[in-house]
This record gives sequence, structure tokens and C-alpha cells, in this order.
Amino acid sequence: MIGNWRWNVGLGLTGVILTILFSLGKNAVTVILLRSVYAFIAFVVIAFILRAVLTFILKPPALLDNGAAEEDGIGTQFNLTTPDESEDLNQLLKDGLDIRPAQDEADSKLPMEQEQEPFRPLAPPQLVSAQNKEPEELAKVVRHLTGG
Repeated sequence: MIGNWRWNVGLGLTGVILTILFSLGKNAVTVILLRSVYAFIAFVVIAFILRAVLTFILKPPALLDNGAAEEDGIGTQFNLTTPDESEDLNQLLKDGLDIRPAQDEADSKLPMEQEQEPFRPLAPPQLVSAQNKEPEELAKVVRHLTGG
């Protein structure tokens, strides 16, 4: 467990001091001492449980099947390797260098249709304002939209 018995006793004494402070002016000395003993026992038990829970949370138990996995060797290594593709890459680069001059010539002969059409921004239709409408028409539209 985390810590040692001193934590239990320290928390128990904290319970005793708190009990004495809260009941000093209200109870007789014998009642204060009896309740202090009860507080000491309760706080020691609470400290023991708290230490046990912290030990369980911070140090989880080892897996039971750990020995079987080591014997088989399955799942103990994760080895990623990529195949050697340097020859394919070199060939692609060489082919790309041979094709590039031919593409540049083809790009210079663009069709005239693409060059003639300049950029034109989108022109969406304008929204209609409701300033010049009759009140009956507006009421009719509102009733239609609200389902009334």
C-alpha cells in the first residue's frame, strides 16, 4: 500500500482534534473524550481504505496471461518494414523527366476557349424588400409561413 501506518494515525489524530474543537463548548469532557475515540477509529479506517484504493488505482495488477504470451512469442513485437522500392521510384522519376518537355509543349497550345473567357464573379439575385407591399399581403405571407 501507499504510505505506512503513520498516515492512518495522523488522519486519526486529525479526527480527534476536529472532534475536540467542534464539541468543546457544547459537551462535557467525558463525552468529548468518548467521541474523540470514536473519531480516531473512524478516521483510521477511512485512511486505511483510502490508501488501499490509491494503491489499487496507481499500481494495477499485472496481467495473468503474461507468461503464455512470452512463450509463444506472439504479440510481443511489432515490426514494421517497408519493401525497398528505390528502383521503382528512380524509374518513375526518369519517366517523369522524359515526359515533362512534351507536356510543356502541350500546355503552350491551350485551346482558345479557355483564354477568351475572363474571370467573372458570381452575381446572385437580390432579395425582394417588403416595404411596398400591402399589409393584407404581408399578413397572408406570415400566416402561410407559420401554418396558421
